[in-house]
Amino acid sequence: MKQLQGVITAIKTPNTAQVTVTRQWQHPMYGKSVKRTKQYACHYVDMKLVEGAEVIIESCRPMSKTKRFRVLELVAKAA
Repeated sequence: MKQLQGVITAIKTPNTAQVTVTRQWQHPMYGKSVKRTKQYACHYVDMKLVEGAEVIIESCRPMSKTKRFRVLELVAKAA
């Protein structure tokens, strides 16, 4: 299963959280740091999540049209 680490950006629907995953790498030719972000709709149940919290998400079976990931664990709470 693919696991990613990201930050919760929105919790507006029941059992669904929008998680933003940021990845950064160095461009092979120019050497400049390149940053890309992607948002995932993630399923969660019985977790106390807040916006700004850092979580680990894992790929799973499709749960709806957009949900293909689930929240595995809470890494750090939002300040």
